Amino acid sequence: MANKILIVDDETLLVKGLKYSLEQDDYDIDTAFDGKEALNKALNNEFDLIILDLMLPEMDGLEVCQKIRETSSVPIIMLTAKGEDMNKILGLEYGADDYLTKPFNILELKARIKAILRRSTNKQSNSHDQVIQVEEFTINTLGRKVSIGDKEVNLTAKEFDLLLLLATNPGKIFTREELLEIIWGYEYFGDLRTVDVHIRRLREKIEKNSSQAEYILTKWGVGYYFRSKKK
Repeated sequence: MANKILIVDDETLLVKGLKYSLEQDDYDIDTAFDGKEALNKALNNEFDLIILDLMLPEMDGLEVCQKIRETSSVPIIMLTAKGEDMNKILGLEYGADDYLTKPFNILELKARIKAILRRSTNKQSNSHDQVIQVEEFTINTLGRKVSIGDKEVNLTAKEFDLLLLLATNPGKIFTREELLEIIWGYEYFGDLRTVDVHIRRLREKIEKNSSQAEYILTKWGVGYYFRSKKK
């Protein structure tokens, strides 16, 4: 079955071009041209990935992304015509998995789409142990859900992947470069802050006090690791 992708942008010609190009790669494409239409489609349909423009009429992309994240962990690639770093980081803070700055190369977008979908498919097909218990975390690898005690935690796709990798390799220090390669699955042009943003968001969701983390720790000058309390 073809992967279903929602393209959201108010630039009609851009949407038309992306739709045509991605359909040539056998993707099932739906489109939306403003924030409200995008949110309605995202909440009432099953998509494998959403390409979401930052600047939209009716409701901007950041708000759409935030509202989607309240109920769904569908991968989101944010598009922005602005080159300022703050806009990129804001997109990640609100729950986007990735971003591209316009104008972008369609081949780069396709590569990122393939990497995200490939990793999602591989994780589902290779999930032999459906439920993993690590410390107080219950990680359902098939349903891609995480609970702390009896409380389910709503993680994005990348946050889930980070927690699963770190928690199943306790004590192993991963550099930010390694995390980019393993979790994002492609060359990320050295933007290591992407990892920092996702780690910070993950800590805010799973740690009792994100400023004094108990589980996901920083090895200064090296990277991140998961600390097991078991002796």
